[in-house]
Amino acid sequence: MQRITYRVKGSAQGAKRRISHLLRPSKRLLNTKSNIVSSTPTASGRFARTKKLAQVSSIALLSLPAQSLTTMNTKVSAYANVMLQNTLTIAAVPGDSTYFATDGFQHGFGFDLVRTYADELGVDIDLKAYANEEAALKALRSGDADMALTTASTKLKSQLNLSSVNVSCGYDASLTKNGLHPKVSWTFSSSNDPLSKKASYFLCDSIKLKNTQKLAAFYNQNLLKDAYSQDHFQKTLTEKLPDYQSSFEEQARNYNHDWELLVAMGYQESHLDANAVSPTGVRGLMMLTNNTAKAMGVSDRVDPYQSIGGGARYLEQMKADFADVPKTDRVWFALAGYNMGPNAVKSIQRKLRAQGIDDKSWANVYAYLADNKASNSRYGQAMHYVSNIRSYLESIKTQTV
Repeated sequence: MQRITYRVKGSAQGAKRRISHLLRPSKRLLNTKSNIVSSTPTASGRFARTKKLAQVSSIALLSLPAQSLTTMNTKVSAYANVMLQNTLTIAAVPGDSTYFATDGFQHGFGFDLVRTYADELGVDIDLKAYANEEAALKALRSGDADMALTTASTKLKSQLNLSSVNVSCGYDASLTKNGLHPKVSWTFSSSNDPLSKKASYFLCDSIKLKNTQKLAAFYNQNLLKDAYSQDHFQKTLTEKLPDYQSSFEEQARNYNHDWELLVAMGYQESHLDANAVSPTGVRGLMMLTNNTAKAMGVSDRVDPYQSIGGGARYLEQMKADFADVPKTDRVWFALAGYNMGPNAVKSIQRKLRAQGIDDKSWANVYAYLADNKASNSRYGQAMHYVSNIRSYLESIKTQTV
């Protein structure tokens, strides 16, 4: 077969406009008597759909950065299906480097990267969980998913004839120093599919690489890796939590929280010590200031039930203050507001907006905190506060300690 090589140059924005035009639903003619649209596709309808998918596949290739592209066939691409369905379906295995399920939503280092990629494509995410790496990869190979998020070995992916992109783009040390698996990868059915090619450009872009490294720092898994920290955490949960668990559960129901999130906050604040007092005057299991306690209706800060209730009510208020933030990130904004005050977080958001940066992305806010912590100690404190609670929560959820 003759090899045809094209050199193209086009913007992703322009390509998306062309794709949107192609994928625009066609007008349907209704039977004026029954007003029912037939669901049985005609031969011409099937041909039109195939033609549309082929056109989208071609545009996907043209939207890649300028390079030599070889057209060998017109096989429908995974990218075309993703854009047609407006959904990126992910086969994933839960883990400390991939994703966690918390409070009714998914988060995690690998998942947050996928979410950013889906946002860039302008599509939704449908995450399908699998018990092990092989099952997730086989789901991808059979067409039940568009890509896989795993830490599977190169050998296993090769055996299944799949292609993958390491999310660190070869900078494995940026993951290992944060206790993350060095081979977190996105796997695709074919390295030639535009979905895979775009993923590679996305992950290996210099700016994106810096953001990936900052995200890895937020999802640092080293907090409970040493023996002392593990033993202390386990001992506290074993000896103290039973006395307060019913209070955590009840107050979580009262204010619509995940009760284990409140436990993680309590451990961060006081190590679940109801009589804790700090040099600055905050006290109790949730370490409330006197002003916050009064505002939340707490008359006795050392009463565990009242303290947990005050913390839960204040966290609810923080969530309400950031109601415009997507749920997947809202809890981190709320925790940052809980620690440093909502106005301080909103001030950062305004600065990001002024720079044309998405101010409703926790990854962007965390990056700002990391970049400016040397000039403002509160930023460093907020970073550690939120990431520590995240780490404690994941440990409680996965029972790793």
